[in-house]
Amino acid sequence: MITFDLSCDQGHRFEGWFRNREEFERQLDEGLLVCPVCGSGKIRKEPSAPAVHVGRRTAPDRPGDGPDDKGKLRPEAFFVALARFVEKHFEDVGDRFAEEARKIHRGEAEARNIRGTTTSEEEEALREEGVEFLKVPLPKYDA
Repeated sequence: MITFDLSCDQGHRFEGWFRNREEFERQLDEGLLVCPVCGSGKIRKEPSAPAVHVGRRTAPDRPGDGPDDKGKLRPEAFFVALARFVEKHFEDVGDRFAEEARKIHRGEAEARNIRGTTTSEEEEALREEGVEFLKVPLPKYDA
């Protein structure tokens, strides 16, 4: 697994995970990479900082959460941690996401972290209105 820092022509920065460099280049050449913020397909690889190994964690919270037998954190552990963080720190507004995001954007509702679902049409309308959001697919993990 390889991680690249990427950006679009609008200056949005994001991270991409790929099986290897060749897979990244194939997806880039085929126009399969798009900015998760604005949907632009004009993507470029940015310089990135090296990864730093900080040593073994002791006693993982759950199987699969901890390092592998070489002391490296498993990629799935990152996604488990991300899903738990979002569930804990973002209010689930369900299919009312677009409506709540607009209210927050306009100052009609308290600014807060929210999560939920949208249709493609709602996402496009939010972008056109200048409402910033980040689309992050989070798989469900057993507790």
